[in-house]
Amino acid sequence: MFRRLALVHGRTAALAVAGLVLALTAGTSPAAPSPVPTPAPGPRVTAVAAAPGSTTALAGYAIQSAAKVADDAAAVSSPGYAATGWYPAGSRSTVLAALLAAGVYPDPFYSTQQKRIPAADFTVPWWFRSDFTVADPTARTYLDFSGVISAADVFVNGRRVATASTVAGAYTRHELDVTTLIEAGTNTVAFRIQPNNPRKQLTMGWLDWLQPPDENMGIVRDVTVRRGGPVALRDAHVVTALALPSMSSADLTVKARVRNDSTATVTTTVSGTAGPATVSRSVTLAPRETRTVVFSPADHPGLRLASPRVWWPAAMGEQPMYGLDLTATVDSAASDTAHESFGIRDVRAPLSPDGARQYRINGRPLLIKGGGWSPDEFLRWDPTYVEDRLKYALDLGLNTLRLEGHIEPDEFFDLADRYGILTLPGWECCDKWEGEVNGTEAGERWVSADYPVARASMAAEAARLRHHPSVISFLIGSDFAPNEQIEEGYVDALKAADWGTPVVPAASDASAPITGRSGMRMTGPYDWVPPGYWYAKRAGGATGFNSETSAGPDIPTLDTLRRMMSPAELETLWKNPSAAQYHRSPSATFATLGLYGAALAARYGPPTGLEDYVRKAQLAQYENVRAQFEAYSRNAKDASGPSTGVIYWMFNSGWTSLQWQLVDRYLDQGGAYFGAKKANEPLHIQYGYDNRAVTVVNNRTSAASGLTARVTLFNTDGTQKFDRTVSGLGVEGGGASSTALTLPASVAGLSTTHLARLLLTDGAGREVSRNVYWLSTEADVLDYADTDWYHTPTTSYAGLRGLNSMGRAAVASTASTSTDGAGVSTTTVTVRHTGTVTTPALLTDVHLVGAEGAPVLPVRWSDNQASLWPGESATLTATYRTGDLHGSAPRLRISGWNTPTVTVPAG
Repeated sequence: MFRRLALVHGRTAALAVAGLVLALTAGTSPAAPSPVPTPAPGPRVTAVAAAPGSTTALAGYAIQSAAKVADDAAAVSSPGYAATGWYPAGSRSTVLAALLAAGVYPDPFYSTQQKRIPAADFTVPWWFRSDFTVADPTARTYLDFSGVISAADVFVNGRRVATASTVAGAYTRHELDVTTLIEAGTNTVAFRIQPNNPRKQLTMGWLDWLQPPDENMGIVRDVTVRRGGPVALRDAHVVTALALPSMSSADLTVKARVRNDSTATVTTTVSGTAGPATVSRSVTLAPRETRTVVFSPADHPGLRLASPRVWWPAAMGEQPMYGLDLTATVDSAASDTAHESFGIRDVRAPLSPDGARQYRINGRPLLIKGGGWSPDEFLRWDPTYVEDRLKYALDLGLNTLRLEGHIEPDEFFDLADRYGILTLPGWECCDKWEGEVNGTEAGERWVSADYPVARASMAAEAARLRHHPSVISFLIGSDFAPNEQIEEGYVDALKAADWGTPVVPAASDASAPITGRSGMRMTGPYDWVPPGYWYAKRAGGATGFNSETSAGPDIPTLDTLRRMMSPAELETLWKNPSAAQYHRSPSATFATLGLYGAALAARYGPPTGLEDYVRKAQLAQYENVRAQFEAYSRNAKDASGPSTGVIYWMFNSGWTSLQWQLVDRYLDQGGAYFGAKKANEPLHIQYGYDNRAVTVVNNRTSAASGLTARVTLFNTDGTQKFDRTVSGLGVEGGGASSTALTLPASVAGLSTTHLARLLLTDGAGREVSRNVYWLSTEADVLDYADTDWYHTPTTSYAGLRGLNSMGRAAVASTASTSTDGAGVSTTTVTVRHTGTVTTPALLTDVHLVGAEGAPVLPVRWSDNQASLWPGESATLTATYRTGDLHGSAPRLRISGWNTPTVTVPAG
């Protein structure tokens, strides 16, 4: 996450090696807490499927603090135990997620209510207990799980089957053969979960983002009961090799481990399909023997695919997937089965001559444009909420999401595969994961028990993620690269898992003995800098691969602020930038909005109230986020020091936050969101703050020609001071850019604060890109000599106060709404500047709202926050779930920088 001189609270874990390997994060569904606790139900019972090869996830748990349980482990883990007064928990749940769902605590996302949750309650173990039924106890039965935070003793039917010294580490995977303990009827499994401390164990932490009081202790992935016959089929996967550059063929190599769990010699036949190819082979196994079966194109020619369906990132092509299905039979009866989906694609990321990592997908270079992903603070898994956010990422024109720790469940990567969103998972910084190599920062030094846990964690994640075409690397370090001993464990585990994409030693500019130089940098910034900052090829500016960077604070919309902060807190927000903000960060470095508030007041004028503060924040965030992505896009094809990747820190936050987010907790969209969307549109015209060049960037795959660029400069009253048109423009595809013209250094009669309108039309005269800037003849001045790890000071600010004197502009609208048969509605609205004066309507925002005036979310707009001159109009479409209206008619709330707010029917 960056060189955080900030505090990081602790957690707790242990070492791990038991069984298999694989891991991830998850949770329950979203909490709807009530202040009144609900009565504890009886234990939830899961009916386990009987078919060989079946896996059944436990449906949920009854949980309770060990401090409140007087009975011994044998009693707690035996069928029929009365879990009186225990709390219900979902199949993936932290302790606090379950307590929130039970209404034990008020909404932790509002005001400082999270402080009311006593952290001391989570410094003792908690029991997680679940019952399941089995009809036939003679089949082999296994418990298969990962995602235990931080460690656990495991009991089945009164017997301990694993200890916290082996079931430890959030990412290790464990398979326990419990066949001899299983009885017909009801069986019980119980986990005694240890408290979490990420400074001391290889688990999950939140660094300086936020601090859940329970430190996420719990079970955040499915615990499954697997059934099978004498032969177990494990680790089935496909290794793909795509022919480049032709992509005319692809070789598939199928691998699987077969294990004889019986005491007799058996012959098993492993057969099935990998995509269109069939495979089959018989293997004789001695008692307890394990062997790897390999099917290659040499012995199965069908595994050499002609004209394969190649997987591409969303903006580059389609996302086809293939399936692997294998069955191990013994005496003509199925003993076990395996299934995986996989994609065919090639990922390489060599270092450029400048030392930057340049990703190439299927042989084509790609500028990584992404954001840092955060799960829910309490690791509650809600597939709809996750899918909504992934669709937002695509809507913003992003192609990549970075997961620093908190590596999400399988379903997350399934969705990323489906939507063509690239992912960069990896370990997190500033806790035990880097405690051996991070000097004086948070995290304790490693002991001998940590090394096998780290290797098992890596093996688990590699085996789980390798078949997802959306996964294009694993970052084995974040702020620091591992030392040789740690790195060797990671690399060996990755090789053993047939990991096929680049292994990156760190997200910072660091090197490791085996994997070499990272090709990434972590120069920030993480707090406010002006828009022009991004264009200089120094500090965090647009050159190379910046793995995490932004101008820090991202103030949400007024709707969201009122949902997350008390009236008194909102008053402090706009009046006192130097006050500590609970919803910013537990880090002393980021506790206040001082830098941000000073810049906002200096550039736009001191806020006159909460609404004025928020509208200025949205304007500032639009221009800053837009500039960040535009600078990296423009510099992607430079001859020297090209930009190869940028990860906006962050894409979203795990709770109600005032910083590091393009989209807020409730999926509302403000200036940061629409600034990013504008910058990343497929065919885009933009202005360079550094050289005044007007550039066309083509993010489409094919070239564009016959374009016309028009640039007009206006004073804030709308009087025109400069106008130039350049026609016959062409630009190659794949992120290429072409300069249309350069604005003069000075223009007669231009006011200190002025507006630049950039229009791009195609050969038919259709507008394909519109971009409006508010600029100043007084530039922001940066003090690069005093740059530190989180920002570069600004010594003089751009003069944008002239925007406050803009006259009011009248905007009219017409709208209609249609609904399809799948529960999706589309509202189309045309907004038109109807005023007779010359003043433009700056940043006209349209919000879809329900009967009570609250935003309807999520919603995906074709465009928004448009700036219009008299007589101009823009037609926008909003797509959303009809059910999110809750039976009310849709309405539109239209506002803007200098536009009166009105709410009108949406047809």
